Amino acid sequence: MLVDFEKLPDSSRVWIYQANRSFSEEELQEIKTATDVFIEQWTAHGQDLKAGYEIRYNRFLILALDQQVAAASGCSIDASVHFIQELEKKYNVSLLDKMNVSYKQGAYVAYKPLLEFKKMAKAKSVSPKTIVFNHLVTNKGEYLEHWEVPASESWHARFM
Repeated sequence: MLVDFEKLPDSSRVWIYQANRSFSEEELQEIKTATDVFIEQWTAHGQDLKAGYEIRYNRFLILALDQQVAAASGCSIDASVHFIQELEKKYNVSLLDKMNVSYKQGAYVAYKPLLEFKKMAKAKSVSPKTIVFNHLVTNKGEYLEHWEVPASESWHARFM
């Protein structure tokens, strides 16, 4: 059951998928349509899942699930991963690679392999004040409060 992301409780579980590039406006419209269809059909043990999503900065797809209604099962999580893999294939984009870092560079979002980000931190090309995207958040409340944070306040701090 598709619901407005804003209306989901802060306890809702989130999954954040970062793209290695920005999506075009046309791609975003197609992705929104596909995500609407996926969530409308998303179930766990035959029970509809109350879920929503948002797309941020034209490159992050955030799925949120109200687990108070019904929790995700192994099969439903597999279904969501399969959906994301389909998006990867269709748009020739990486969404599941967790070994990359996204951070703000002025008004833009930069995307670098983790090893390159480490080198940049060592060279002081990024600093503890650099805004990074902390994908370790697990629920909507954490996402809203601790997703975009200075590197010094996330797991990225170990490289500074």
